[in-house]
Amino acid sequence: MEPVTDQAFAAALYSDGDAGLDAGASLLAADPTADAELFRRGEEFVRRAWERGWQPADVVRLVRRDLDETAACLAAGLIVSETARYERLPPRWRAQLDGLPGAPPRNRPDRFSYASAVLGLYRLLLRLPTIEPVGPPPGAAPHGLHLPPAHDEPRMLTRIRALLAKAEATGFPEEAEALTTKAQELMARHSIDEALLAARTHSKEAPGACRIGVDAPYETAKAILLDAVAAANRCRAVWNSDLGFSTVVGFEPDLDAVELLYTSLLVQGTVAMTKAEAGQRAGGRKRTKTFRQSFLMAYAQRLGSRLAADTARVTAAAEAGAGAGPAEAGDPDLLPVLAARDMAVTDTAERMFPETTTTRVRGATDLDGWTHGTAAADRARMGGNGPELRGGRGRR
Repeated sequence: MEPVTDQAFAAALYSDGDAGLDAGASLLAADPTADAELFRRGEEFVRRAWERGWQPADVVRLVRRDLDETAACLAAGLIVSETARYERLPPRWRAQLDGLPGAPPRNRPDRFSYASAVLGLYRLLLRLPTIEPVGPPPGAAPHGLHLPPAHDEPRMLTRIRALLAKAEATGFPEEAEALTTKAQELMARHSIDEALLAARTHSKEAPGACRIGVDAPYETAKAILLDAVAAANRCRAVWNSDLGFSTVVGFEPDLDAVELLYTSLLVQGTVAMTKAEAGQRAGGRKRTKTFRQSFLMAYAQRLGSRLAADTARVTAAAEAGAGAGPAEAGDPDLLPVLAARDMAVTDTAERMFPETTTTRVRGATDLDGWTHGTAAADRARMGGNGPELRGGRGRR
């Protein structure tokens, strides 16, 4: 006789209707001996996700978006259990695992509800597309993209993280502006120092990649903001709108900077938008959606150009000998070194995404939102080169 798990999967996983899920859940709920096999099969689905290029945070983010928080917690439990079997985990995975939600108790609130939620999750995992890998699957030896050695966070990144945390926490726009500007200057100088050090030591370091979630609502504006932050920090960002993330390609120190700065600027922008929106509503305004969209579009666009200007200013100072660290005395080879790294990043991005498209997005329609968003970007000392995005799709 066919095992209960196989019967339940046949009913639930290969159809789209709720009837199949109910039938499969009923079979599993009636047979407690199937529990261990059900969990083991879930680990197999997770393992297949790694083989298709997914990482822990990617899976949980998509499950949360397409299903719900319960399913995300179920996925997290499977991920923690599956990854415990490996002696070697790829870089960035440990931080992703530490950030996962806790797994819920099994068979709660009742066996049928639990089985139904599990089968819904498995149906989604089964249909995950293949996407561009940003590192090897767990347990595999490093190959392909450059993978940094495991080590504690560099002191410079710790300083940058502290500056951005203060910028997010302060209630004074001028202080947030100064702190964020200082953080971007440190990022640019750190990138220059790393580039010169790599050139002088003939390092074989190559560009790597990471994925950063771009969540609804207003995901287009958020993707533009991430693209601006990436470009200003010598990286390339490719947005997959269908799956809700951007893949950022660059050298490791720059990837860390992009992730830190984007997260902080998004927090700062959301706080500023909420405050500006409250003022608008106090004046009797009700069209909050168009206001928010226009605010974030202006915020992202303005920040791109300002970030690029900050980076150019720091680079020019380093070339002239007014920088810090290895660039302090000035270096005539700086611009060729940076140009070579830019070319390496571009080549890597084009190999990963040979079929990207550039899309011009719709402009903002709310003048008040645009004005307030531009002002908020000026206070944060950050902005964009225009609402243009490069997008890519995972391989199906």
